[in-house]
Order: sequence, then structure tokens, then C-alpha cells
Amino acid sequence: MPSLTAVLRQALHLVLPVDCAGCGTALADDPIPFFCRSCWADIRPLTGPVCPRCGRPFASPVTLTHSPHYLCSACHRRRPAYTMARSLYPYAPPLKDAIRLFKYHGKVRLADALGDLMTTAWPLLPEVDLMLPVPLHPARLREREFNQALLLADRLNRRLRIPLSFDNLVRLRLTEPQTDLSRAARLANLRQAFVVRRPGEVKHKRVLLIDDVMTTGTTVNECAKALRKAGAADVYVGTLARTL
Repeated sequence: MPSLTAVLRQALHLVLPVDCAGCGTALADDPIPFFCRSCWADIRPLTGPVCPRCGRPFASPVTLTHSPHYLCSACHRRRPAYTMARSLYPYAPPLKDAIRLFKYHGKVRLADALGDLMTTAWPLLPEVDLMLPVPLHPARLREREFNQALLLADRLNRRLRIPLSFDNLVRLRLTEPQTDLSRAARLANLRQAFVVRRPGEVKHKRVLLIDDVMTTGTTVNECAKALRKAGAADVYVGTLARTL
């Protein structure tokens, strides 16, 4: 027998029809906002060998069989400031559609569902002392009205009980969006853009940095540099998705 919540959701969709953002079918009692059960079930975690440092998936399933510490070419050329990064899902539809709705269209109702995805597929990272979200510049925060990384970190905090520091790591400069920039431009765009307000809070600590999507890793690496400068012992990075 359907739950009362499912019945109310179905009744609401009859009055205010909503189509799935993934496949376009009309929603009924589907529990995830804006997505049908079928599309949400298609979201599968990343599998297979990844770079031990940055988490970039390797093309061959046997890459790490004989060399478990083998690094990808990018990490071999220039070691990231963070200790290790892991992304949980590929940045592909329907998750890509969900993140865009969440991040750019203010659909904060998706925060719980996306937080559940992170918790469900959470990798076995070493124990950490503190969790921080990648910060937005105050001007960008006023424009968007929320920090998507903070909402995800908050959901993880509720489930994993890792202490959350939401205002220590700050972004000093309002930088250009990273999406269409070259690697060199990305580095120049973010150089010295982040600072730690209270170094004592992270000194000698193992910290976990949370963000929604990892593309080249430039943003989280610059955050890691600031945290290392403030004395953090280790910086781990966890992101919901990764571009492939």
C-alpha cells in the first residue's frame, strides 16, 4: 500500500504536472524531485582503477594490477597539493542534469537526494578531523543565494558526523568561471584566490574538502594549497561527480 507521502506527492503532480528532467515522462509518486525512479536508478558510481592521487579513471581495467601506486600523467608531471581526491560518479546525464538544476537553477530540494548519493557511494577514505566546503565569493553567493558545496557537506555531516567548518576557508577574489578557460588560464584565474581565516583550526589536522564537480581539479588544488599553508597535515578531496 502506498505511503501517505507518496499519495500526496501523486496528488500534487496531478494538480501541478511535472515532467522528469531526464526523460520527460510525467512524474507520479516518484520520490526524487524532478526525476523519475527509472532515471535516478540509472545513476551508477564510478568503477574501475583510478589514479591513486587525483582519482582520474584509467582507461585500462588492469592499469594498477602490477603497479598499485602508478600515477596518471598529470599527477606525475605536477603533484597536486592535496593528498588524495575521489569522485563518486561520472558527470553524465541524468546526474549532470540534476547538478545543473541544483546549482544553476536553485532547485535546492535536490540537496537531500544528491547528499544521499554521496553517502551511498562514499569511498573508504582515511579518518579525517574536519570537513570544509569549497567556498564561493560573497558576490557569487549573493547572486546564487546558496553554496552548493556547503549544502552537500551539510548532508554528509548529518550522516557521517564529521565536524563541519563552513566559514574558515574563504574565497578572496571574484574569479571568472573556469568552464571555458585553458589550463594555464585556470591556474592564473585562481592563484591565491583562497585563504584560511583561522589557521589554528586546521593546523596538524586531516581535512576533507567537499565540492560538487571535479573537472581539471584546479579549484580544489588551490584550496588545498591554502589549507597546507595554514598547516593542515593532509587534505583529502571528495566530489559528487567528475567530468570524464
